[in-house]
Amino acid sequence: MNNKDNDLILFTDGSSLGNPGPGGWGAILAYPKLDEIVELGGTKLKTTNNEMELTAIVSGLSYAINSHARIHIYTDSQYAINGVTKWMYGWVKNGWQTASKEPVKNKEIWETLYSLVTERGKDTIAWHHVRGHVGIPGNERVDDIARELAEGTNVQLYRGKLSEYPDENILFLPSEEEVKKLSQSKKTGKAFSYLSLVDNVVERHSTWAECEARVKGVNAKYKKALSREHEKEILDEWGVSE
Repeated sequence: MNNKDNDLILFTDGSSLGNPGPGGWGAILAYPKLDEIVELGGTKLKTTNNEMELTAIVSGLSYAINSHARIHIYTDSQYAINGVTKWMYGWVKNGWQTASKEPVKNKEIWETLYSLVTERGKDTIAWHHVRGHVGIPGNERVDDIARELAEGTNVQLYRGKLSEYPDENILFLPSEEEVKKLSQSKKTGKAFSYLSLVDNVVERHSTWAECEARVKGVNAKYKKALSREHEKEILDEWGVSE
């Protein structure tokens, strides 16, 4: 663990089944200095992955609103990180419109996140992108919370002493080199699907031939996905939803 004991640590994740469809979010907020940890979670009947990702972050920051400690946020959502570090302030200047004059999606949540970040002070928050499903305990746990809540499972959320938390490695963060090796080991194998992005519209294909037919000769992005979770990573990387 590279963070100081007096920092707050926040892991977040979101999930939706169908995108849009029933969704859930999960967050873990830990404060080593006070030996405290709390799990948070919630659901929504019809939502998207991106909405749930943002809701998890907003919920974690809202829970810690009275703390003045520096906070480290770990998420596998490039959409959330890019939005809060690159796009959000431009959206505010443009009246919550994108550079192409389109209304910002999930505007209400972004407005709340903007208020939370500016009130706390953006320099007091460190944003970290973590790759999903590479063995990072905090990320795996919030993923489980989000997915199980989306599926309608009754999840028992922990609140109590960090020293008594069931997973003693919950705050372990591997080095970048270790993450890279773990990630590469999970990026080979039989295709779960093929994703293509043309004119900002995503399609899922069962065969490479179908994918190739759509992307050939046009400006497009495409990638093989090895699992449903890998699909989510790719979409986050592209900054889009299904």
